[in-house]
Amino acid sequence: MRLYDSQAQALRDFIPLTPGQVSMYVCGPTVQSSPHIGHLRSALVYDLLRRWLNYRGHAVTFVRNVTDIDDKVLANASAHEPWWALAYRIELEFTAGYNRLGILPPTYEPRATASIMQMQAIIASLIERGHAYPAADASHDVYFDTASWPEYGALTRQNRDNMEAAADADPRGKRDPRDFALWKGQKAGEPASASWDSPWGPGRPGWHIECSAMAERYLGTQFDIHGGGLDLRFPHHENELAQSRAAGHAFAGYWVHNGLVNTGGQKMSKSLGNSVYAAELFEQARPLVLRYYLAAAHYRSTIDYSAGSLPEAEAALERIESFLSRVDRRLAGTRFAGSGLAQVPDAFASALDDDLAVPQALAVLHETVRAGNAALDAEDLQTAASARAEVVAMTEVLGINPLSPEWASNEDTAARAALDALVTRLIDDRATARDNKDYAAADRIRAELTAAGITLEDTQTGAHWSLES
Repeated sequence: MRLYDSQAQALRDFIPLTPGQVSMYVCGPTVQSSPHIGHLRSALVYDLLRRWLNYRGHAVTFVRNVTDIDDKVLANASAHEPWWALAYRIELEFTAGYNRLGILPPTYEPRATASIMQMQAIIASLIERGHAYPAADASHDVYFDTASWPEYGALTRQNRDNMEAAADADPRGKRDPRDFALWKGQKAGEPASASWDSPWGPGRPGWHIECSAMAERYLGTQFDIHGGGLDLRFPHHENELAQSRAAGHAFAGYWVHNGLVNTGGQKMSKSLGNSVYAAELFEQARPLVLRYYLAAAHYRSTIDYSAGSLPEAEAALERIESFLSRVDRRLAGTRFAGSGLAQVPDAFASALDDDLAVPQALAVLHETVRAGNAALDAEDLQTAASARAEVVAMTEVLGINPLSPEWASNEDTAARAALDALVTRLIDDRATARDNKDYAAADRIRAELTAAGITLEDTQTGAHWSLES
């Protein structure tokens, strides 16, 4: 398997530190406001990677953090909703969105506020090693001394002299504008509940030190993969790498970054008012359709979302669903019924081994569906059964198996049952008309169903219906 390592800026063979085991840390949400499409896409990318590593026989320890203390969390709090209440409410929204998309829960999901002691230990080590300093004033701030670390800029291949000033903290006590905050002294007006005692005075951690501490706490000082959105490469991941290495930790072996999501050709931003929130998406399509849509592009590419983006994903899924429904009806009662879970085709595996190339993997999936339908047309039941098993195996790996119970919500099941009752009655009326040689009435019923987007298939066991793809 090969992965694109953002630090090397090249594809590298993936070799885990411990054979058969993979340790992965992914930057989770800062729980300041409701999740949007970009958050869902990022979480899904690493869910796909994790599923594929599992399929390839690796036991994956997957850590995704929650940043529940941050400038933005404090800024969005109010007298009626303290920062910790806001953070928990938004965290629940993220969890609900992940669950609806079928994203597997992490092995560990630590909150930043639970690892303050570990953050302080790293900060103390950095000061002792000469890579950090407390502010000379009475602010109680502590900063990372970027000039002390010659490798600063290694992740994004930047020269420190050309970097802009770090905007993550008040520059009141900095030696250099590019130094970034490790500890932020408590400011006037900030709630006492957002402050912890420290050797440098009361305050709270900087954003970057949070992930270094949580990664070390749950995965050790060296682990396999660090993931996150492309927008986190600088300064967040650059700073994580610098402070962790300066503290003597090997840290991540591979840096993986997913592409972002634009809307209408523009980057999402609050100022443009073009953010697409998870709640809106789930109103527009089934969660399974959303998962397919967000997974279909290569993870490193940019997705450009628009209102017309989802019907194509819906149609692609319906082709898969229609084939599985059709093949199960035809194989019922034969020796091929209930075909077991097969291995995925070699071409599918090769695609996912090549930097998680989901578009090419989906091409193999749809070609297998096409071949399975052709086998059914030719009454080649053995080939059709093999195609069914491969389709189930591939969709299971991608988390889009329509037969999986997680996608059969009560609402969807009730709607399908109601539609089935109505269509079945019309099919029975059509059969009666044909028995009475009233072919005009039979053709009219078929035409009405076709106009409603319903396809009829006349088989040896009777007529069966499916939604047009």
